Amino acid sequence: MTIFRLRLKALAAAFVVASLAGAALLLARPQPIESAVLGADWECTQTAFVLTTCAPRVQQAIPAVETSRKDAIRQTRG
Repeated sequence: MTIFRLRLKALAAAFVVASLAGAALLLARPQPIESAVLGADWECTQTAFVLTTCAPRVQQAIPAVETSRKDAIRQTRG
């Protein structure tokens, strides 16, 4: 019966450790925040309510290489 109690305690301890690790990961993931000081051209995130990082927003553009490849393929087949 002693072995069963030890296994139950080990299982409970493992569950507590896993729960605490999951809670820590949820709190530590980056959260987007608004920065009125920097303006709309910047994107800021805050991690664990302590570390704040900001970077310029990336504008999505079509690379020139992809458009020239499509044009070149069409010309050689035609």
